[in-house]
Amino acid sequence: MNDDVKPNGYALIPFAVFAVFYVGLSLWAGWLGFEMPWYKVSMPVAFLVASAASLVIGRRRLEEKVETYARGMGEPNIMIMCLIFILAGAFATIAKGSGAVDAAVAIAQSLVSARLMVAGVFLVSCLISLAIGTSCGTIAAVTPIALGFAVPLKLDPALLTGAVISGSMFGDNLSMISDTTIAATRTQGVRMKDKFLANAFIASPAALVALFLYAAGGSAAGSVEAPSVTWHHFVLVLPYVFVLVLALVGFNVMALLFSGTVLSAAIGGALGRFTFFDAMDFLGKGTLGMGETLIVALLAGGLFKSVQSNGGVKWLTDRIASVIRGPRTCEFGVFLLVSAINCFTANNTVAIVIAGPIAKECAAKFGANPVRVASVLDMASCVVQGLIPYGAQILIAMGVAKGLEMSIDSLSLLKCLYYQPLLALAVVLSMAFSGLRGGKSIGCVPLCSGGAYERQQSDD
Repeated sequence: MNDDVKPNGYALIPFAVFAVFYVGLSLWAGWLGFEMPWYKVSMPVAFLVASAASLVIGRRRLEEKVETYARGMGEPNIMIMCLIFILAGAFATIAKGSGAVDAAVAIAQSLVSARLMVAGVFLVSCLISLAIGTSCGTIAAVTPIALGFAVPLKLDPALLTGAVISGSMFGDNLSMISDTTIAATRTQGVRMKDKFLANAFIASPAALVALFLYAAGGSAAGSVEAPSVTWHHFVLVLPYVFVLVLALVGFNVMALLFSGTVLSAAIGGALGRFTFFDAMDFLGKGTLGMGETLIVALLAGGLFKSVQSNGGVKWLTDRIASVIRGPRTCEFGVFLLVSAINCFTANNTVAIVIAGPIAKECAAKFGANPVRVASVLDMASCVVQGLIPYGAQILIAMGVAKGLEMSIDSLSLLKCLYYQPLLALAVVLSMAFSGLRGGKSIGCVPLCSGGAYERQQSDD
């Protein structure tokens, strides 16, 4: 951050404008009786209004403010992030078009006994979202299958739906091609592999406890026929395995996404799943489907640069500095910051994009490990996004249930979301005990040192 910029709390007004505009209009839409009111207000429009407010603040000429805003939009990390979003959208869509999602569901379903179906649904959701990198896509694909077990096995639909949402959030949080992973790692300048390992160390125990709770809470009273799995199913999921393996060995994310897309297209074409022009259509829809995410990322980059140049970020970090005493309290501050933003935006990627640069400033100032900061950013947004009733994940699941003529109220569903509160507890414990045992962080393994900090300092 430029040391010549003076702290200015008024520079944060655009964030307040965004919150009031987006949340206020959404509440109004709900009062008027609209379904899914939190999605009646376009996120890009809300950012445009906040951006206009940011251009009013300050005494510089409008031309200078616009130029600063444009530099924020074109910042290299934002551009790279957008390119990765485009490739991720293309890969996810072509893989789904080839039948890879259905194949992954069938394989996982064939391995699960009826007695452990709820736990199996959670595990299947974990694996699929880990592979495809989207919780919403996983919920849309798995929820109809999971709810199909409710009647024959006499299982609670809310419990089955909660298992799907919880598992989807676990995989989305860890996936190498998830937009939240991309945003968290790019804003903090760390490797995806390092962030994955740090996340896995904290999230895995929470997932295991959740798996046990779902196994204990879902006792089946009937049986269903397992699907027939052929070699075609295993061939179709090869692109997912390919992407995961290459990502874990440190392959460039853009190169592996491009390679995975080509492999998916080749397999789908070879098995007669689609023609060449069908594949082109899938790729086009996949890239265009990321349009809103791209626009939000660009506008968020410009908005942050504008707020930063007006002294808002420096004012905020100075306020945070008054309560932070070291890396551990820095992590707590980041956790609360991204959680609060996520509550207002109902979008975990947007929350990370907004909070990420501020988190990086704080991490640099207080010597926090950037890998852990990226991990906290992603996990905090995962916790909140997977619990807010107006979030896309819960709304999609309840919409699918309604379409299947199954009534699930939001309160009952929230009671069945086991993983998210457990993850929050795991993150808080990790931050609380960070810096113990000779200065090494609990929740960050030695492999987290690549290009970042090799040790975590303890609080003063």
